[in-house]
Amino acid sequence: MHNGPERRKFVRLNYVAPLAYKICKAETIKKLLEGYTSNVSQSGILCKLKEHVNKDDIIWLSFDRDTLQICTDLEKNCLVYQSGIIGKVVRIETTKDDAYNVGIQFITRQEKDLTHIHSKLYFIEKAKEEGRKDNA
Repeated sequence: MHNGPERRKFVRLNYVAPLAYKICKAETIKKLLEGYTSNVSQSGILCKLKEHVNKDDIIWLSFDRDTLQICTDLEKNCLVYQSGIIGKVVRIETTKDDAYNVGIQFITRQEKDLTHIHSKLYFIEKAKEEGRKDNA
């Protein structure tokens, strides 16, 4: 445990709740995966996931933001896409139960144009369109 001064810019709130997510890659975008949130701040979230992710993966996250007061700021600043928040994996730790504690930094609306997010969002949109075709 870190005993020095707090280095985080934003306060983290303990928040354990179910979470749905997608890894924004062509080979995984159709899979809706599940995990749990552990804590959340205005800049990111710590999640417990069963699936392995890589550092710098772009993730689409869907969780109950309505119950968190902090999320009004999230809605203003973060990149929200199809009712989910887009984030980037910044930290991964393997747990004793073969799961992963994953730190995800939310991508801001300003960062959207500075990253390769458009190509990642393309996979989400394409999967959505293919889902419509399958249901027709």
